[in-house]
Amino acid sequence: MQASPGMDPEAIEVVYRVRAAAPDLASRVEALLLEQTVELPRSALRTAFVREHLVGRVVGMEEVGAGDFRVTLAQPAIAAADDPAQLLNVLFGNCSLQPEIELEDLRLPAPLTARLGGPRFGIAGIRRLTGVHGRALTASVLKPVGLTVSEAASLCRTLALSGLDIIKDDHGLADHSFCPFAERVKACLAATAEAAKATGRRTAYVPNLIGPPGTVMHQAWRAKQLGAQAVMISPMLLGLPFLNEIVGEIGMPVFAHPAFGGSLRIAPPALLGKLFPLYGADAVIYPNFGGRFSYGRDVCAGIAGALRAPGPGVAPAFPVPAGGMKLEAMASVLEFYGADTVVLLGASLLDSPDDEALLSRSRAFVAAVHAFPYKR
Repeated sequence: MQASPGMDPEAIEVVYRVRAAAPDLASRVEALLLEQTVELPRSALRTAFVREHLVGRVVGMEEVGAGDFRVTLAQPAIAAADDPAQLLNVLFGNCSLQPEIELEDLRLPAPLTARLGGPRFGIAGIRRLTGVHGRALTASVLKPVGLTVSEAASLCRTLALSGLDIIKDDHGLADHSFCPFAERVKACLAATAEAAKATGRRTAYVPNLIGPPGTVMHQAWRAKQLGAQAVMISPMLLGLPFLNEIVGEIGMPVFAHPAFGGSLRIAPPALLGKLFPLYGADAVIYPNFGGRFSYGRDVCAGIAGALRAPGPGVAPAFPVPAGGMKLEAMASVLEFYGADTVVLLGASLLDSPDDEALLSRSRAFVAAVHAFPYKR
C-alpha cells in the first residue's frame, strides 16, 4: 500500500472496509478511530498529551458499494509502543470483534518496519539455499497425518529422488507419538541425503514446528542441530509476535502456513501478503485459485504481488501457492505466477497407486517447471 497524499510518514496508515448506512458513516468511523487507541469518546480525554498524541485522524472515505465504504485512518505510531503485539492491537484489536469491519490494507512508518525486520532471507536467500535461479521452485509435502517415522522418511526419499527442490512437512504433522518430531526430522534429512547420492543435489527438507512457544523454539534449535536448513510454522496458530521473535533467533528461512488465517476478518493480501512477511516470513503458503479453497485470481495476484514487492525496508518473500493444484495445469500456474514462485503440489502427486507412479508424476512435475519458458 502506498502512502496517501499528504500522509504523515510517521503515522500508521490503516484501511478498513466498513459496512454502515451512509447517514451513520461519520459517527461509525469516529468510533472506529478512537476504539483502536484511546478506547474512549473525545469528551472523556482529559489530558492534552492524550488528545494531541494518541488520537489519530481520518484520511479518507470512499463508497465502494451500497452501504460498503473504504475508510483510511492515520493512527499515531506512538500507540504501537514499538512492540509487535501492540501494533496488531492498534491495527485490528477491538475492531476485529465488530462484524461490520474488515482490515483491508496497511502501511507502516519506516521505524516500525525496521523494528519488525521483514524476511531475513526472502526470495534471494531461499534461492541461495536451494541453488535455484531463473525458474520457479518445486515443492511437495509429507502427508497424511498418521505416517510413522519410517513411512515419512520413505515418502521423503521417493519425492527427493524426483529432483524436487523442497519437501515440507504437512502442517498437521506434530510431535505425535507415532511420528515423534526429532526422529522424523533426523530420518527425513537422512532420506534426502541418500537421494542426493543418486540425483547429485540435495532437496531441502522443511520440518513443521508446532506447540507452545517454548516447545517450538526448542524444536527449531533441534531441527537446526540435526541439519535442517529451513522450518515452517503457522503464525496464526502460534502468533505473529512469536513469528517475529523466532525469525530473529534461529537464522534459518521460515515458511509460513496459513492455518487459522480465516478466523479473522482480514483481507488475505493484507494478512498473508503484508503482515506475514513484515513479521519475518521468508515464504508464505496460501490457497491458489481454482483449488479446494475459495480464493479468486485477484486475491491470489494481490497476495503474490504484495509478497514480491513489499516496499522500502522489507525484502521480497516467496509466494507459495498450494491447495488442490493439478500437475496437468502447471503451465497455466507458471504463466500466472512466473519464476519468483514456489509451486507446491500435494495430492496431485501423492494420489498415486504406488511409489513408482509417485516418482514418475513427481519427475513430470519437476520437468514441467524446469522446461517452462519464463519471461525475463
